[in-house]
Amino acid sequence: MRERPILFSGAMVRAILEGRKTQTRRAIKPQPEMLDSGDCRVRVNRDWHTGPVDYLILDVMPRFACPYGQPGDRLWVRETFGYRDDGKLYFRADQTLGQFNVERWRPSIHMPRRVSRITLEITDVRVERLQNISEEDAVVEGLDALLYVSDGLGNWVPPDGETLSSTYPSAKHWFSCLWESINGPGSWSANPWVWVVEFKRIEK
Repeated sequence: MRERPILFSGAMVRAILEGRKTQTRRAIKPQPEMLDSGDCRVRVNRDWHTGPVDYLILDVMPRFACPYGQPGDRLWVRETFGYRDDGKLYFRADQTLGQFNVERWRPSIHMPRRVSRITLEITDVRVERLQNISEEDAVVEGLDALLYVSDGLGNWVPPDGETLSSTYPSAKHWFSCLWESINGPGSWSANPWVWVVEFKRIEK
């Protein structure tokens, strides 16, 4: 078992803490190439490799190239944090509660392992195109599913039967907006290959 750090925004940290987020998608870098056989391959970068370019066929064993790990490995979450004059540790994601104020926040990339409060265990890893995400998977990417129910037709709607919202007509549309807010305009339409990492939170 290995442990690796992973960054999440404040909104996604809250979704994990509330049990709403059990998947994350991250673009594969570099992006795979499509072969005439229909398989995909991606360049494997190895520091000690000095011969011809080494490739891995993703359809055969995608999880072994995943930089986030394999099932059974763990991820510790990095998030924005800070200390107040009283010396206590605070997390930016919790500030929505309005119970404290920290003048200087430290970026999540600088969070050391010892102060991380969230540990995740990877339960599955796979490769897919970004836009192939299902409504069900979009929900567990962090949508507040407690406010919505399935209409039996593949859509998630409020209990009163109305559409999800005028802004987000479906969970998949909500996720596409989330993706672009993180990865920039046009990143959804680019439809990259992504690592799909499923996880469960390890209670301390």
